[in-house]
Amino acid sequence: MSTIPPNTLIVTGTDTGVGKTVFSAALTGALGARYWKPVQAGPDEYEGTDALRVARLAGIAADRVHPEVYHLATPCSPHRAAEIDGVVIDRSRLTLPAGDGPLVVEGAGGALVPLTRDWLYADQFAVWGAPVVVVARTALGTINHSLLTIEALRRRGVSVRGIAFVGDPVEDSEATICAMGEVKRLGRLPMLPDLSAQTLAAAFAAHFRVDDFLLPNA
Repeated sequence: MSTIPPNTLIVTGTDTGVGKTVFSAALTGALGARYWKPVQAGPDEYEGTDALRVARLAGIAADRVHPEVYHLATPCSPHRAAEIDGVVIDRSRLTLPAGDGPLVVEGAGGALVPLTRDWLYADQFAVWGAPVVVVARTALGTINHSLLTIEALRRRGVSVRGIAFVGDPVEDSEATICAMGEVKRLGRLPMLPDLSAQTLAAAFAAHFRVDDFLLPNA
């Protein structure tokens, strides 16, 4: 198992496009953390890579963003993008980067997205050994997706710090997931029509408690 830098958190999603990167930016900014997305598959819709977008939205200096280990050209699952690009993803290179202060690590898509034909992100999370924050949208289907994600992580011995919702409030769904999944509700990030570092920081401060993310790693 990798040596875990203090206050390392992994962010995964229940699906692609749930708001995981925006939440990662908010968390990175709130913690004054470093950010790392080890595998980028395809360009980010907005700024080329998720790392560039997170640096802008988190309001952090470029040297707080660790470079990707693999930056793949094809926008699809990393295992397939690597095959199309003629790249072999070597798990031994996916070592948590050292540095000062907290570290936020963002996976790609959901927890069961394949990195290779025989290795899932959830498997890599178990190797890293850091707690995971699950990001879930509040749209229809989120109960199923969220509970499956929590179950898949725990089956591999991955600690789930809690679940962060993104979207409009849906109280029953949020409460049901947290009760049935026995997971902490960390908060809910509303959709922001004017998304900037300032509005994102204000929304995170209004809907989350930083202390919930700063517990010592096991």
